[in-house]
Amino acid sequence: MTIDQMIDETIGHEGGYSNHPSDRGGETMWGITEAVARKYGYAGAMRDLPRSTAVAIYRKEYAIKPGFVAVAEIMPAVGAELFDSGVNLGPAWPSTWLQRCLNAFNRQGKLYPDIAVDGRIGPGTLGALKAYRAARGAEAERVLLTALNCLQGDRYIDLSEKRGANEDFTFGWIARRVVL
Repeated sequence: MTIDQMIDETIGHEGGYSNHPSDRGGETMWGITEAVARKYGYAGAMRDLPRSTAVAIYRKEYAIKPGFVAVAEIMPAVGAELFDSGVNLGPAWPSTWLQRCLNAFNRQGKLYPDIAVDGRIGPGTLGALKAYRAARGAEAERVLLTALNCLQGDRYIDLSEKRGANEDFTFGWIARRVVL
């Protein structure tokens, strides 16, 4: 999956303009919050945020910067999953989940060494991902996607338990984003 396909799919999940009273992110357009849009220099009304501006923000902030494009070069579906989760929850969550899963799947270090669970995807994480794929074969990507989605679903439930207003979104988050 290419970066453009990842972005298009996520924009499809996010939709257009939103200003839901239960959403701490406030006004959003194409899934980009006002705070993020302002960080990237957008000064107009959020309803008018051009799709091309959202695509540029997604590309830099949520695909390239956290390393999800590099993951997609190794395992396309995993890279796309991390990207979409990162847009919705922040890139550190799916990065950490990936690292935790890779450590849990390495058979106590017999397949490849444990990596730091620091939420930053770098050479160590990418090397472990390649070793995981080589060791686990054809099922590797499917099993990793399942584990990532389990952790993502748990995060959504946790968010709702900690803040009741999030219950306005929980069903939709899981229906559209947690795909097993």
